[in-house]
Amino acid sequence: MNIQIQEFELFKAISEEIRLRIVILLTERELCVCDVMKVLDLPQSSVSRHMAKLKSAKMVIDRRDGKWVHYRLNGDINNYLPSFDTMLLQIKDRQPYQSDRDKLSIHFLTNNCK
Repeated sequence: MNIQIQEFELFKAISEEIRLRIVILLTERELCVCDVMKVLDLPQSSVSRHMAKLKSAKMVIDRRDGKWVHYRLNGDINNYLPSFDTMLLQIKDRQPYQSDRDKLSIHFLTNNCK
């Protein structure tokens, strides 16, 4: 895809805690808005607003599947800012990120959105 990523916009996007939590969840797998809603216990409007900010910063890429919109991390971030992956790996086992990841695992074992 090779999109020009502005580091200022990237860091601005993850300066908000909920968006950083979403980005860390996206390191696990592609997610739809309903997955994030369940794990973070947020309303759809909030999650959609945060995803729009992440998409605007070119941190995530979306794809439509019927009425569902799925998001994944933009792989070009690692080409442009190689230390970004390392930073996420260093913090994803801390709280509240580890709890979020645990809830995500349980969510996919017990009830997927579809």
